[in-house]
Amino acid sequence: MSNNYKIEQAAVIGAGTMGRGIVISLANAGIPVLWLDNNPDMVAAGLKMAEDTWAQNVAKARITPGEASLRRSRIQAVSGYADLAEVDLVIEAVYENLELKQQIFRTLDSTVKQGAILASNTSALDIDAIAAVTERPQDVLGLHFFSPAHIMKLLEIVRGAKTAPAVLDAAVALGQRIGKISVVAGNCDGFIGNRMLHTYVFEARSMLLEGAFPHQIDSVLQGFGFAMGPFRMYDVVGIDLEWRARELAGKGQDVDQVQVDNRLCELGRFGQKSGQGYYQYAPGSRQAEHDPLVDDLVQRESERLGYQRRNVGAEEILERCLLALVNEGAKILEENIAANSRDIDLVYLNGYGFPADGPMAWADAQGVAHIRERLLHLREHLGERWQPAKLIDRLVADGKQFSDVQEGKA
Repeated sequence: MSNNYKIEQAAVIGAGTMGRGIVISLANAGIPVLWLDNNPDMVAAGLKMAEDTWAQNVAKARITPGEASLRRSRIQAVSGYADLAEVDLVIEAVYENLELKQQIFRTLDSTVKQGAILASNTSALDIDAIAAVTERPQDVLGLHFFSPAHIMKLLEIVRGAKTAPAVLDAAVALGQRIGKISVVAGNCDGFIGNRMLHTYVFEARSMLLEGAFPHQIDSVLQGFGFAMGPFRMYDVVGIDLEWRARELAGKGQDVDQVQVDNRLCELGRFGQKSGQGYYQYAPGSRQAEHDPLVDDLVQRESERLGYQRRNVGAEEILERCLLALVNEGAKILEENIAANSRDIDLVYLNGYGFPADGPMAWADAQGVAHIRERLLHLREHLGERWQPAKLIDRLVADGKQFSDVQEGKA
């Protein structure tokens, strides 16, 4: 195949939640998909879910019955890697385990034709470590869909150190074809979105231990305009996902900030799916209701860990969560993980429910000098993690703002 990487036939590996959403997205856009999972029952359940989704769309008069059957006809279950030999694009969408993904990519490397694009739907793992097990790292990249993938608009396209420019171009064109808002990100832990989310959630969890409660933090952030606060978000995605990931990795489980999550998971409070998480849910309802038992658990955990609880006000909650995002966003710009501040804002607007124009535009509106001053204030009171990014110092010295930064340079 020439270097224009035309995508006429795709394949998806994995039939869990992410795989299902990706298959539906491709079929909706007219792209034939071969679907492989080591458990054929998972593919059968995935096909049923796709059919139900399209039936609902027909019932709401969004598509015709003919269009629904056309979309269904584009998906074909297959039984082995040999069936994928001639596809133009493979998207691996299995769970977040580097060894498993590497094993899949080794197999793809030896079975799929030369010139095919090999993509991983990882949300945080090292794309270069995945590409390195193949003989064609130039054809490997990350396509990080957001869940549910057939509904969420954002697609993070992750370039590896050796990803060919033509492969990136083809991925951007694919994003457009399937109706996504695509942002190209460099390779680092968590890329753009989840790397920033990590610092934001760390502050929210720290404030729980210092004296705040989940409903209080969520209420402040929702009042600011977020679609939902961090603890409601965890209830929606499942508190147990990170808990199980920490168990699998054998690290991170003893950090103070995750102890409340650990206690909730030990009680089987995984979030909406179990009817209880940081909040409680009436049977069949997704309405988060305040649960005083969780407040008691938070209080007990913070006291057990030796924290002196204090009143954490709305202003502090908002400032710490927002500035954690902005400072990490500045580091991402500085390291050229994002090409410009608008890309960071697009990720946060379309993947994380940030209000208005996005975190970096919000910071520009506050004034970068003011942001720096507040970061220095937090550093003085809360420690070195609040050291302003070097880029912030540079922008203040030059009288510039985040929107002036292109490809890591202002």
